[in-house]
Amino acid sequence: MSAEQRIAAIETAELVTRYPRTIGRNARLGSHGSGPTATAVLVRTADGASGWGIVGRGDLKGAAALVGEEVGALFDPSFGVIDPRASALDFALHDLAAKDAGVPVYELLGGRGETAVPCYSGAIYFDDLDPDDDPRGVSAVLANCASDRGAGYRAFKLKIGRGHRWMDAEAGFARDVEVTHAVRAAHPDARILVDANNGFSPLETVRYLRAVADCELYWLEEPFHEDPDGLRLVRDFLRESGSSTLIADGEFEPDEAQVLELAGAGLIDVLLMDIVSFGLTDWRRVMPAVRESGADASPHAWGLPIKTYYAAQLAAGLGSVRTVEGVPGVTEGVDASGYGLIDGVLAVPDAPGFGLALTAPTRPVTPTR
Repeated sequence: MSAEQRIAAIETAELVTRYPRTIGRNARLGSHGSGPTATAVLVRTADGASGWGIVGRGDLKGAAALVGEEVGALFDPSFGVIDPRASALDFALHDLAAKDAGVPVYELLGGRGETAVPCYSGAIYFDDLDPDDDPRGVSAVLANCASDRGAGYRAFKLKIGRGHRWMDAEAGFARDVEVTHAVRAAHPDARILVDANNGFSPLETVRYLRAVADCELYWLEEPFHEDPDGLRLVRDFLRESGSSTLIADGEFEPDEAQVLELAGAGLIDVLLMDIVSFGLTDWRRVMPAVRESGADASPHAWGLPIKTYYAAQLAAGLGSVRTVEGVPGVTEGVDASGYGLIDGVLAVPDAPGFGLALTAPTRPVTPTR
């Protein structure tokens, strides 16, 4: 990419995602609905090149002022975004740079990982509790797992922590245990991950792990907000019980220095900072420290199927990613046919850029006053 290449236009598009079903509650939040709307940003250069992506960290308030700027003053292919004013263009500029070089984004990132990436369904919520006037029970969770298995998943992340907000504490705990056992019985060959969304205490976490010890959990995610003493209690229990269950943390309002310190102390195995709100540039920056800590990564991707594809490109590019979070559903206005999920493995295409075509109509950004 020529350092003198200039931005000629910046445009936006609204993308609507449709989930295959309404996604219910987790330990902290109410219904997640049937699919969100997100803003994409398209960057065009004076020589006719273009790249696009979901709006990254920050917003587009000052984006119009970047028209006419040299791309090389905003973005370095070896690092990422180098001008904070362009933070919202993180994914669009990565797409642009990789297309300009004629390579997939993962090659731009170094090609350290595999292009066949294990992928789990992150869409197994508290649908047993809905609707309020006639809850469907555990069978609803099993139906959702079966649906996602039909879509190609072979691993399921179950939300737990029903007693934190939605049920009596003891009844909620019992339901968490019942659901975990029911999914294991229905899918003996599947990886099972669980996510408490900070809805447990350390003692409740150990109690839950003891109750489901025969389910061979792949990982435990965010049992409580990062706390060294609590994580040490959980780690000691896992070690003493001979469990291989991983501890995954760092999604919700992460303190980067803290989670790296906890990983270095052996208290977190997998770091989860969100692929979009944390950003691809910052993942590139922090990954050497993640590896040095002895941990692996799995960027949080819930909400948009596009985020799963970004996380898979990161996995293939930077390596040290155990699995990525899948978001069942389709996004209108995006052709993602180059990606394929078969038997729990997401194939990353070798097409230039992210391998995603934007087909939604766009409109120019307008200067803010």
